[in-house]
Amino acid sequence: MSRTAIVTGAGTGIGAATARTLAASCTTVVLVGRRLEKLEQVAAEIAASHPEVTTYVKSVDLTEVTAVEAFAAWATTELPTIDVLVNNAGSTQPRFAGGLQDLSDVWESTIRGNLMSAVLMTEALLPRITSPGGRIVIVGSFAAQFGNGSIAYSAAKSALQTYVVSLTRTQGPRGITCNVVAPGFTGDTELVIGRIDEERHARLVSGIAAGRSASSQEIANVIDFLASPGASFVSGQTVTANGGVMFPG
Repeated sequence: MSRTAIVTGAGTGIGAATARTLAASCTTVVLVGRRLEKLEQVAAEIAASHPEVTTYVKSVDLTEVTAVEAFAAWATTELPTIDVLVNNAGSTQPRFAGGLQDLSDVWESTIRGNLMSAVLMTEALLPRITSPGGRIVIVGSFAAQFGNGSIAYSAAKSALQTYVVSLTRTQGPRGITCNVVAPGFTGDTELVIGRIDEERHARLVSGIAAGRSASSQEIANVIDFLASPGASFVSGQTVTANGGVMFPG
């Protein structure tokens, strides 16, 4: 069966692992992100392991309406179907320097990078998503439940969960499932590597029952299930993959 998947933030980490994993069950995989060289590297990896799969690489700033509109127009013309949409792209919260204006700027930037990027892409592509049988998966964060040092980031990820519940009400009758995957501490992503010192790493791991951080591949496996035909009755959910967080680090 021919299936087409679009993965945003596909150049590194969870997005890259998801794109590589979906290539095993999809005939076409579209890799979307900002850094073309990273996307092309993942596309080359897919070509090496799944030469029968068609890949497209698209550099898109998902926070810009015109860029998302242009991508949606391209997808409408070039893709036969859109069966799976994985919204993984996100951003860290900028450093807060102080003052109300800076606070406003930090929140607006964080909300745009982590909430609106997913909303814009989803709404732009909704008319093209396969009905019935389409799958929408949005990557959130355990920070939505437990919070972290970045209040704006936690709020943005929490809003994604509410968005998906509302989206499910409108898309469920079309036979399209909509879910959030909320990863816990995932140690091999760019959000972690070079950003968290050993002390902080140990503190985060100490609150996880599994005694370690997740790998991007482990999160991709959860996304792969939600994107599969076997997940046809799972919708409107936040599926948490955090290794059993006993207390936030």
